[in-house]
Amino acid sequence: MIRSTDPFREFDRLTQQFFGTTNRPAVMPMDAWREGDTFVVEFDLPGVSKESIDLDIERNVLTVRAERVVGNGDWEMLATERARGMFSRQLVLGDNLDLDRIEAAYDDGVLRLSIPVAERAKPRKIEITGATKDDQAAIGV
Repeated sequence: MIRSTDPFREFDRLTQQFFGTTNRPAVMPMDAWREGDTFVVEFDLPGVSKESIDLDIERNVLTVRAERVVGNGDWEMLATERARGMFSRQLVLGDNLDLDRIEAAYDDGVLRLSIPVAERAKPRKIEITGATKDDQAAIGV
């Protein structure tokens, strides 16, 4: 049997039970960066099954929900330091992203979202044309 001698651990456990992840969602760690014309966001979700991950997008708000559950069986929990329950995170995405072409992959406990930049937001060259003689005559030059 595992015994703990930390007097604050029991207080932390009780606090987590009262405020913890089983009653309200916990935040998942995230990194975000830009690779060329794609924004990439990664969420750490170790121990979460792919089937429990839910991605929704409404307007420009991306919501990621996931759940880490304890396995079923006839056993008694001896130590509980890892967060369990529902995890949730919302991101407000800019209008310059193509939200219809988001790609999601989950591997080794990391959820990776690739969000391309919208065509209308990409830099482009504008061609400058010179005035013709007819245009100059109309202006009175």
